[in-house]
Amino acid sequence: MKVARFHAPGDIRVEEAAEPVAGPGEVKIRVRNCSTCGTDVKILKHGHHHIRPPRVMGHEIAGEVVEAVEADGWAPGDRVQVIAAIPCGACAECRRGRMTVCPNQESMGYHYDGGFAEYMVVPAKVLAVDGLNRIPDGVGFAEASVAEPLACVLNGQELAHVSEGDDVVIMGSGPIGCLHVRLARSRGAARVFLVDINAERLEMAAGLVKPDATVHGEDVVEQILKLTEGRGADVVITAAASGAAQEQALRMAARQGRISFFGGLPKDNPIINCDSNLVHYRELTIVGANGSSPAHNARALRLIADGAVPVSDLITHRIPLPEVLHGLDIVSRGEAIKVTVEP
Repeated sequence: MKVARFHAPGDIRVEEAAEPVAGPGEVKIRVRNCSTCGTDVKILKHGHHHIRPPRVMGHEIAGEVVEAVEADGWAPGDRVQVIAAIPCGACAECRRGRMTVCPNQESMGYHYDGGFAEYMVVPAKVLAVDGLNRIPDGVGFAEASVAEPLACVLNGQELAHVSEGDDVVIMGSGPIGCLHVRLARSRGAARVFLVDINAERLEMAAGLVKPDATVHGEDVVEQILKLTEGRGADVVITAAASGAAQEQALRMAARQGRISFFGGLPKDNPIINCDSNLVHYRELTIVGANGSSPAHNARALRLIADGAVPVSDLITHRIPLPEVLHGLDIVSRGEAIKVTVEP
């Protein structure tokens, strides 16, 4: 079978490999779709400290069961979506229901071979935490693969308490930003504003997700304040790896506003300037957001199935596995919303 393996920064190879063999408690699937994300581009360029090469990449996975070994409840032909982040299920945080911050968390495509392959094995650890989800009827494999990033978005908006009547600003118009716009709508946001420094990508994204307004340029804080009649936004979500965006978010938040630092910053430049008095006097709340739990994945699939968060039109490129490097290049240049690989 064909796989796309990470060997070193700048060295991802599409090569032949033997089909994997499922062990006790594991499920083998035929991968139908594995979507790409910005993290895959980061791995291509810089590697990752959790990846010991060679490693099959890909963590936004949907496919069809071909074999279940001592895995009760699963059978060949079942259509499934696989979580990316695997909590241990046993530590103090997991026992408290805080699976997104499990200190023992592992990941598909990092610690285990992922979905840029024709076949893959779902580890027993995934099944042990209910991380293998049945794809609802009417949801295609490509749409189901988007459940993983949507699950992360869902976690972020729950932590930021996006609620009915809120004015919400999304900073970043990539696939995550688009999902944030649609989820905020489904949660009853009054108005959603989309911000980006890339005018072309902003226009492409806005054409799909239809925010109430788009903001671009040097004076984004002033533009948001004008759009909100000087009040600022109830929620600001930085769906970009930008310290500048995080600093701007503090200045555009309304009193008692909630700010989600959704996009992580580069490891070598993680420090921002924070006006503590803004936080103090305006009673701002700043929250992080780290991935998703198995329960978030299940709820994300249901949101897709119910039509609450449409995703099919966000998949702008479908590519075969041998063209995965071309797909990552498209993602890197910001020329797509969502690129999915079909092995």
